[in-house]
Amino acid sequence: MGGVEAHHVAALRDLLATTPWLDRTDELARALRHTRDPGGLMLIGTPEEEPWHLTAHLADESRYAGLPQLSPTLVRWDPPPNAPGHLRIGLDRLSQARRGETLFVVSPEAEAPVPLLERVDDARRTGATVLALDQGDPELASLAHDAISIDPATAPVSFDGAQHLVSTAAGHPVERLRQSGLRARLSRFLDVVSGPRVPD
Repeated sequence: MGGVEAHHVAALRDLLATTPWLDRTDELARALRHTRDPGGLMLIGTPEEEPWHLTAHLADESRYAGLPQLSPTLVRWDPPPNAPGHLRIGLDRLSQARRGETLFVVSPEAEAPVPLLERVDDARRTGATVLALDQGDPELASLAHDAISIDPATAPVSFDGAQHLVSTAAGHPVERLRQSGLRARLSRFLDVVSGPRVPD
């Protein structure tokens, strides 16, 4: 995550610190970290919108935090046959889902398409943990073991902002994130109280 984005996510966490939203994104992040083995975290979007951005952030968090189980597998609806290997993983991967693996569904639509719901249901039946980030789809939420629904009309965070919060929290223990937020606020407070530093 770039410096500007990391700064924005930290500010967003500070703004949401007294709301239930931060706890919800932290809970979803903890569930992502429970994926057992590298390659077992699968991300899928809708046929119209694949979660490229979230996939890249989770890959970065996996690398920086030394958590190989967070390195995501992007499952694509219609990957071109000439794409690189890691971008050529199609829907067949979901039929191989098993216990200890996680399917993270990212659906920016009000209703997930029926083919997506069918594949999510299949993965759940074979033992995969299903997590979802959606825009209020009750059917998708009912299939997920844990889900966060972002209602654009009422949520204090955007769909994109929620993805950033989840990916950042997945790569860092929640306690560390909260401690750094508290330290940052305390440091700003002390700067205000003590005034500018005057060199000797």
